[in-house]
Amino acid sequence: MTDSKLELARRNSAINPDADMQLRDSKRATRLSFFISGFALACWAPMVPYAQSRIDADSATLGSVLLCLGLGAVVGMPTAGIVSNKVGSRPVLIAGAVGLATVLPFMAAMANPIILAIALLLFGCSIDAIDVATNMHGAEVQNLAGVPLMSGFHGVYSIGGLVGAAGMTFLIAVGPGVLAASAVASLVMIICIVCAVPGFLKTKPASDGAIFAVPRGRVLAVGLLLMVIFLAEGAMLDWGAILLTSKKLEVSFSGSGYALFAIAMTVSRFVGDKAVERLGESMMLVVGISVAALGIIFAAYAETVSVTLAAITIAGLAAGNIVPILFSLAAVQRSMPAPQAIAATGTLGYAGILIGPALIGHAAEVIGLPNAIAGVGILAIVALLLIPAISFRESTIASAH
Repeated sequence: MTDSKLELARRNSAINPDADMQLRDSKRATRLSFFISGFALACWAPMVPYAQSRIDADSATLGSVLLCLGLGAVVGMPTAGIVSNKVGSRPVLIAGAVGLATVLPFMAAMANPIILAIALLLFGCSIDAIDVATNMHGAEVQNLAGVPLMSGFHGVYSIGGLVGAAGMTFLIAVGPGVLAASAVASLVMIICIVCAVPGFLKTKPASDGAIFAVPRGRVLAVGLLLMVIFLAEGAMLDWGAILLTSKKLEVSFSGSGYALFAIAMTVSRFVGDKAVERLGESMMLVVGISVAALGIIFAAYAETVSVTLAAITIAGLAAGNIVPILFSLAAVQRSMPAPQAIAATGTLGYAGILIGPALIGHAAEVIGLPNAIAGVGILAIVALLLIPAISFRESTIASAH
């Protein structure tokens, strides 16, 4: 009997190290995937003024071109979901990362607005493919681990955004040009995906159910709020650099605005759970949206670069935990099944990314860029009226993004 127990212990000791190693590798691969997703999108922000100059575009034309980034995301989301459900998230993750690394240098070199629009469309598809597949893979790894991991994974996404914005701004400022900087960024993504591939799980998602559904009930209110917040974040991503250059900041440093925004969001997300525990979800949403909106409005109308950067930083601090709270609320409401609710909420959110850049660009042609960006802040304040339609829990939120 004792010998049998010893034999079982030996077998367990032989198996468990492999299982632990697989889980450790899978965690690392998931973190690298989240890093790539945040990094790639943030790398685009400092490149926007150069793209506008190359294609000689006014605000309306640039807005129409930027629309393709959001359109690509909307196309990529359902496609990535369907493919991931059929073959698993691993191939989609690899394809998305390779797509991002391939397209980014083209976006830095294209002088034709149509070709740039096509590149942005492909970039948007790749961004959303890796975003959807990474979240699915993260859920699989979390299930395998048996402990919550998603909040930490999304924290790495924020770090990727910080590194991408700050790194590209630095490389453009001190390096030979935006094309060389984009090539370095592509190399970083290739290295990350090569390191991640061995750790990707090869299992398929357990559910073959519907990925997307029409939002209803409280999910609709949550989704509309998310759309407004994504629109605001998109304003900082696509138009923050243009706003700063209009205030006489040297173009090579114009990406510093989104870099500060990303830093602020990253910091706020790592302390967000404790803040929610003290203030509650409802108060965090009211305060977060209000302060973020005021920060955007002050950034739009500030007369100096330093005040503009300070306002952008405050907006980032306030906005950082809004998205985690909204996704968490979508997961616990009872109007719809949680997976469908999260997908439907995300779809509405990406609608903000789709329409935001074009709306701001065309509005800027009529009322000026500061008024157009301030309009986003005003819209966020109006969106506060949706908060009473959302039910809140008493317990602390575990951040979901």
